[in-house]
Amino acid sequence: MGGERLFISHAGADRAWAEWVAWQLQDAGYEIELDVWHWGAGDNFVLRMNEALERGRMVALFSEAYFDTARFTTEEWTAVLAAREKWVPVRVEDVSVPRIVKPLLAPELFGLGEEQARTVLLQAVQGPPGSPSSPPAFPGNGLGRLRQVGATGPRLPGSLPRVWNIPPRNAGFTGRDELLVQVRTRLAGTRAVAVLALNGWGGVGKTQLAIEYAYRFSGEYELAWWVRAEDAALIPEQLAALAVATGCARPDTPQAEAVAALGVELRTRARWLLVFDNAEDPAALAAYLPAASGHVLITSRNPRWHQVAAPVDVAVLARGESVALLQARSRDLSARDADRLAAALDDLPLALVQAAETLTAFTPDQYLALLERNPSDATEDGTPPDYPRSLAAQVKLSTQRLAEQDPDAAGLLQACALLAPEPFPLHACTPSKAAEDDEGNGSTVVRVLSDPRAVRRVLTVLDRFGLARVSGGSVQLHRLTQAILRDQLNPDQHALAAHNASLLLAAAYPGDAADPATWPRWPDALPHLLAVAPTDLTTRKARHAAGDACWYLMDRGGARTVLPRLEELYRTWTGQLGRDHASTLGTAMILTRAYSDTNDHTRARALAEDTLGRHRRILGDDHPDTLTTGSNLANCLAALGQTEQAHALAEDTLTRRRRLLGEDHPNTLAAASNLALRLADLGQTEQARALGEDTLTRQRQVLGEDHPDTLTTAGNLAVDLAELDHTEQARALDSDTLTRRRRVLGEDHPDTLTTAHNLTLRLADLGQTEQARTLGEDTLPRQRRVLGDNHPDTLRVAALLDRLK
Repeated sequence: MGGERLFISHAGADRAWAEWVAWQLQDAGYEIELDVWHWGAGDNFVLRMNEALERGRMVALFSEAYFDTARFTTEEWTAVLAAREKWVPVRVEDVSVPRIVKPLLAPELFGLGEEQARTVLLQAVQGPPGSPSSPPAFPGNGLGRLRQVGATGPRLPGSLPRVWNIPPRNAGFTGRDELLVQVRTRLAGTRAVAVLALNGWGGVGKTQLAIEYAYRFSGEYELAWWVRAEDAALIPEQLAALAVATGCARPDTPQAEAVAALGVELRTRARWLLVFDNAEDPAALAAYLPAASGHVLITSRNPRWHQVAAPVDVAVLARGESVALLQARSRDLSARDADRLAAALDDLPLALVQAAETLTAFTPDQYLALLERNPSDATEDGTPPDYPRSLAAQVKLSTQRLAEQDPDAAGLLQACALLAPEPFPLHACTPSKAAEDDEGNGSTVVRVLSDPRAVRRVLTVLDRFGLARVSGGSVQLHRLTQAILRDQLNPDQHALAAHNASLLLAAAYPGDAADPATWPRWPDALPHLLAVAPTDLTTRKARHAAGDACWYLMDRGGARTVLPRLEELYRTWTGQLGRDHASTLGTAMILTRAYSDTNDHTRARALAEDTLGRHRRILGDDHPDTLTTGSNLANCLAALGQTEQAHALAEDTLTRRRRLLGEDHPNTLAAASNLALRLADLGQTEQARALGEDTLTRQRQVLGEDHPDTLTTAGNLAVDLAELDHTEQARALDSDTLTRRRRVLGEDHPDTLTTAHNLTLRLADLGQTEQARTLGEDTLPRQRRVLGDNHPDTLRVAALLDRLK
């Protein structure tokens, strides 16, 4: 056995099996020749196979793809089979072999456990053992030559890694064999991290291709993780979940710390796969690509990934693949009718799948006639080239049939058409929230959510019609399906869909975005709250939730990102509801903060003054919203240098909150922290320190040491201590605050950068120049990236570094 040369013959679709077989035989002591390991591009396959047969035996992996008529001519098969005594055939799937090779016995590897499959393979190669002529060698540790040196090979194809969250495999996946082999070859052809971007039309099957790749080559990986990447703000939460799954972080580990730990963990591994699905912004995604040896797949409609990833074009299916897909899903469909349907649907996978589902109720002729007779409005009136006519017509037809069979499912579908193209967490919805917002109207969403059986029924119907993907209690519409459905709604239908969508958002609202306890629930709901058009947010709770979603992102340093959305909400509701409406005023309060966070203090002050006047007139001087607006205005005035006015307003707000809420209410403590700032602005630093110390003590007791409000007070108190020449105390407090903010908020959060700036100053004041320079040099590029080159904090750190040189 030792040193015998074996050639592994396989179809491209069976590469995962080929690599597993090759590794097992190499581990057993054989010399292996495998095309994907040893041959160059463009080599003559049959010639190389014949040469390999001259050097040794051939292990042939029998499968449907192996006997594809397009692989070899009859003459080539005859030439290869002339040396059949050198063949060692094994079957890697249930296949009926052609007559020409039937005499060859081919044991089955599929359907077995890994150790059993390895035993069957080795027995097939070694042949019947017979009686030994001498005593067998002592087996030692029972390991092969590769295992003895610590090498690990691919797992048995079809087995899944322990760390795995890839979406369910599409049992009807058809075709794409060459493209899958291309993806595998390009990923496996480099020792460094390999990044490929799958580009193509919406609905062309990029996501399904990535899922199929993960399953088909699952044996090559010890870790495979799926990341929904359309909204870059949601990526860190998903990477943190992977860190927990790998064991390098705990469930309570702060997000930034968990993501950092994951980067370290992946550098210790080589066989991992990350899939970033529906990513649109290369620059936003680049920061999350691991600097380690592994594989990354990106799916995107955006073709401009050249600076980040090697592009792979995903075109429509070949006609033969379209026909095979249709016939696999509609068993009675003839090849001729399948070809007619494929032509009418432009070979677009999503349209083909939906057509196959519709054929359960129509003959092919009826379907084609309806398709021709009832095209969608989008197709008739200036449809962009990205929207194939056939897909639009099919969606309309399926929707009509759905409404006839299950009106509730049709109503939910139309509501979901107004949401984001991410999975909507129906499982996280609270029916009572929707019912309260519905105000007794008995809407579809309330009726469905109130009955778990109705939820299951509706999801089952949507899934069967092929109009939505249902998984784990979430429902997701393809973005093209959504666009077509929206275009097909008449005004009355759109109004009803908007009301139902608003009820879904109200039901899925995670809770107060300022409360850290709600943060784990936000990522699933966030994309939908940011995506729905302001005019489609028709209920009070939905409008509140949409504003709170903006607050959630601002708390993570996303003020610049969310500012256009807030301005759109405020502008729309001002015109639609009036300036005095509660939703308009609530949005004005959040928009004021966004202007302040983006250093536009003049606009912030003007909006805060207008909002405060309206709140006082409508709600009264002591209403909580009035007091919050007063606090916001005080901050704006202070930022513009109007310190006396800011102090007076902050003092009045604190007095009222103490009287109304008590000394230890979180809002009272926030007002006290603001007043301490205003005292410092006036040069009353000792009074500011005293109030800051009292407030910090209370916040630590009431909110906890890591609460954002507590950390804000701690940062402000450190400034006061430094101003009073208690520099070492200030440094210690800044150092502690920086550690906590990095853990809670992340390295690049504006508040974290402010604390880093302050600690740099303290280190410089204490003569610790080298430490100050190191921290400043780390902080400055982050400030430039997050805040901009001309932000005051950026300029101050740059000036400090110049002094330290």
